[in-house]
Amino acid sequence: METPLELSFADIEPSDEIKSLVAEKVAHLETFYDGITSCHVYIRAPHQSQRKGNLYEVTIEVRVPGDELVVRKHQDDKAVNEHLRVVVRDAFATMVRKLKRWKDQVSGNVKAHDGPLQGKVAEINHDEGYGQIIATDHRLIYFHKNSVVDGSFEALQQGAAVELVVQTGESGIGPQASTVRPIGGLAYDSTSKPSRR
Repeated sequence: METPLELSFADIEPSDEIKSLVAEKVAHLETFYDGITSCHVYIRAPHQSQRKGNLYEVTIEVRVPGDELVVRKHQDDKAVNEHLRVVVRDAFATMVRKLKRWKDQVSGNVKAHDGPLQGKVAEINHDEGYGQIIATDHRLIYFHKNSVVDGSFEALQQGAAVELVVQTGESGIGPQASTVRPIGGLAYDSTSKPSRR
């Protein structure tokens, strides 16, 4: 890093154990991206819980070229937040994920779509209220009748062109559409094979 780690404590006595843990976690961040310019870590114990004692709060600010990544683990009444080591560990785990996403975006590994994702209905089961769409990015995506907007599920037929929004978290059955909207004609390459990426 261009500037040394800044570590601040508020309403809590600094301990060598926590200072060492934070330094170790910051060094770990740099293994994912060595262009971090600075890192500020704020540790507070602002809330005295009547039931549980101190509940900790950790904020991490990581500056990278052209951006600042921030993670705040706020206190709440979860018993786990009584253990400062756990809160520090969780905050840094979240920062690792955020840093990896940022690095992927700036290196171009995250595909930017020019418009909404489109596809065609590959299978539809009107009786049971679900179907599958083969999308233009070659994924096979499940959808439920409740996700169909601007038209009725019953009117959809196999081969119908649709525009869709895919949920960010995959379900147990693979990618799932949160919104399906029937559209006009779609140029579709039938030689492509579906995949469940």
